[in-house]
Amino acid sequence: MIQIGLFTKSVINCYNYKANCNSERIPCKDLMSEYSPEIEEGVDSQTRDEVREPPMYKVLLHNDDYTTMDFVVEILLVVFNKSPEESVEIMLNVHRQGIGVCGVYSYEISETKVETVHTLAREHGFPLKCTMEKE
Repeated sequence: MIQIGLFTKSVINCYNYKANCNSERIPCKDLMSEYSPEIEEGVDSQTRDEVREPPMYKVLLHNDDYTTMDFVVEILLVVFNKSPEESVEIMLNVHRQGIGVCGVYSYEISETKVETVHTLAREHGFPLKCTMEKE
């Protein structure tokens, strides 16, 4: 017996009917070895010369007078997976320069991170603003 996917076939009893031959039984292996010059086989493939990388987006945190520095550090730790040192450095950039880059991601990931920051900020009562900008 031969197991093929979900089906089992017996090699000894494997017969197919050949068309137009008065129901003569011919073993499968004989049918598979027949060559038909009318049937042309080939593979068409195309390759692209240029593969472009998807555009990347910077996720930015903006300074405000109400969001605590501790909350910003916590956001950077949890949402952006930054180390404590990186989180404090980015938080200080936000505090001193008014804006800080949290990371660079593809469009979908950037969009998700911005929404996550806004959701967490609202849940904790902070007006923290997070945006994304094409790099």
